[in-house]
Amino acid sequence: MTPTPPRQKTATATSATPKRKQKQPQHEQAQVVTVEVVSQEVPELSQEEQRDRARLEEKVETAFYEAGCALRELRDRRLYRSTHKTFEEYCKERFGFERRHPYRLIEAAGVVDNLKKMCPIWTQKNVVSKTVTVETVGTSVLPTSEGQVRPLTTLEPQEQQKAWQQAVEAVGGKVPSGRVVKDVVDKIRERTKIPNPYRKGEICILVPRDNPDLRGKSGYWGVITHVGDFSCTVQTWDGDYTVKIEHLKTLELLDDDCKSMQQLCMRLRRLHQVADHDPAVDWLLQGLGKQAKPYLSALQARLLGAMEREYGLDGKQKK
Repeated sequence: MTPTPPRQKTATATSATPKRKQKQPQHEQAQVVTVEVVSQEVPELSQEEQRDRARLEEKVETAFYEAGCALRELRDRRLYRSTHKTFEEYCKERFGFERRHPYRLIEAAGVVDNLKKMCPIWTQKNVVSKTVTVETVGTSVLPTSEGQVRPLTTLEPQEQQKAWQQAVEAVGGKVPSGRVVKDVVDKIRERTKIPNPYRKGEICILVPRDNPDLRGKSGYWGVITHVGDFSCTVQTWDGDYTVKIEHLKTLELLDDDCKSMQQLCMRLRRLHQVADHDPAVDWLLQGLGKQAKPYLSALQARLLGAMEREYGLDGKQKK
């Protein structure tokens, strides 16, 4: 019996040449992704929201005005007296304000009050929704900072509206900057320049009107020693003050009476300048310094003469 030959293993034929790997492109193209954006419509402000916006914007714009009104009430009612002796000390310690700043805010609030009373319809602008029919919201074209108001304080109340109107018109109905207001005010003052009504040697009374330099000097009389375009220098028993015209009130005295008060002023000044004088001297000086009369009573003359003799002053002044 013939043996069966062994089966040969059948090898799976493979290609002698290996498959080439597909080359990747050097710069792979960026995949473009399309994103669908759903547009969302911004809702218009409702009537109530429009009113709230106008109200809040007005608060922001008039912050300086509200501050001025509050300071004015604090000063007039002396609500600082429980902790501070003076309004200036209170403002500096409580708010960090320098001496002049609170008075500027008070003056600015007064000007805004004046503009509110005087400003006509031309100062109204309308805010209307684009899509919703709502009632018109009126907002006044009024100052939004103390710096815009400061130039107006140099004008009389009847001139302030005129200047503000011109400034608003100069910037197309918007709120003008302080520089624009100042330019308008300067032009008005140049165009309507009125000669200073006071003259050297005239006797006038000081009227503070929120001028911190004149605090406590209300009713003081003095002699005008210098006349400028819009101000005067006044000599009183306790010092010299350069003030605006609106801070003066003339006594309208005759020349002889003016000379008598000039001499009296010099006598009071000399007595005031005596070093280490008795407090009684100040009492007499303060009383006579507010008595705007061209003569002294018999008792006043004796008291003044006695004090002058006490300190070696004869009271005779060179004319």
